Amino acid sequence: MSTFQAGVRPYAEGYLDLDYRPRDTDLLCAFRITPAAGVSMEEAAAAVAAESSTGTWTEVWSNELTDLERYKARVYHVEGDVALIAYPLDLFEEGSIANILSSIVGNVFGFKAVAALRLEDMRIPVALVKTFPGPVTGIRNERDRLKKHGRPLLGGTVKPKLGLSPQAYATIVYESLVGGLDTTKDDENMNSQPFSRWRDRFLFVMEAVHKAEAETGEAKGHWLNVTAPSTEEMLRRTEFAREQGSRYIMVDFLTVGFSAFADVRRRAEELGLMIHCHRAMHAVFTRQKNHGINFHVVAKWLRLAGGDHLHVGTVLGKLEGSLQHVRETVDILREPYVKAGGSLWFDQDFAGHKSVFPVASGGIHVHHIPELYRIFGNDAFWLFGGGTHGHPRGSRAGAYANRVATEAIVAGKTLEEAARGCRELQEALDLWRDVRFAMAQAD
Repeated sequence: MSTFQAGVRPYAEGYLDLDYRPRDTDLLCAFRITPAAGVSMEEAAAAVAAESSTGTWTEVWSNELTDLERYKARVYHVEGDVALIAYPLDLFEEGSIANILSSIVGNVFGFKAVAALRLEDMRIPVALVKTFPGPVTGIRNERDRLKKHGRPLLGGTVKPKLGLSPQAYATIVYESLVGGLDTTKDDENMNSQPFSRWRDRFLFVMEAVHKAEAETGEAKGHWLNVTAPSTEEMLRRTEFAREQGSRYIMVDFLTVGFSAFADVRRRAEELGLMIHCHRAMHAVFTRQKNHGINFHVVAKWLRLAGGDHLHVGTVLGKLEGSLQHVRETVDILREPYVKAGGSLWFDQDFAGHKSVFPVASGGIHVHHIPELYRIFGNDAFWLFGGGTHGHPRGSRAGAYANRVATEAIVAGKTLEEAARGCRELQEALDLWRDVRFAMAQAD
């Protein structure tokens, strides 16, 4: 073995390259960095680039066995506390969000060189985008399948979300769908508990869906949560859902993991099912502004991985999320190409992948509908849980109030005008007149 120059060198010597111009095939990341005490911004940024690509803490002889100049990441721009880093395409396995996570955010968030670290944005190159499946259905195809156009689609989570027997649960589903909702849904933590085993719930719920369809003459649905202890079990529940005539399944995609989600997505496509994606757990790592991952990045990953719906917040309801941030997330889900600007650092080309329905949920009711329409427009799902079932005369009346209010706003009318001919809407307006959540502040 030949000798080499051993020893510890500052990371910045090899991974800081402010003259580098990123290639179209590079994966780009914007990291917000709080350096550890005594560490410069440049050194901290270079440490992030090194640790998330080819570097280690000391020189090693085995570096001579590969071409580090080809494979290493490079910090190519530093602006305040944000460093832009370019990663060569060959560092990533095709079609694997899991590999991107393991590479980009696998070790560096526990690195001593940084006191805090946040992945603000990511540009996935077209060459890598094309290796992912994208959404199963897409907004246009889903509307065509349901024969529902020209307005936002309406759904609602069954409440209380836990504790109901399968038959009682299905009764609420039926009342909501007959009243005017397009879909109902399981909540994130409704899986297969002792009070409601999944098979019983699926059977009762789909019976209610078919009955509501027969009575209303409209396509209806329920988002059956197939989240389970194993991928094998999730696939079993997915297949059973289709056997009962469901159009939809639901997955808590972050808690089950992107690899498990990929298996479910593949089977759903084979079965002709649409996939609703709940973002349960996201705020554990997306909410803090100096450490974690911006939800924009998660939305990009989900669109590539292949969800058909994704919760994005409401701005108006009980969940955190500013107007700018939610609108940018909606663009990431719906647009074929997203330009940098606002809190987005990079352009993103989705290379022909289908669009994803943004889902507004969490503490919304009839008074929010005019502003929801201004924020989301037509191509969105609005979910009224408590805003359906909390109506003084029950879920059917609550669903009807939401439907009438939505159709009125789309038609250019006011809620007050619509309520003159709809007792249910007037009762909802009276009940929740003083219930408002403060709009989230800008990020």
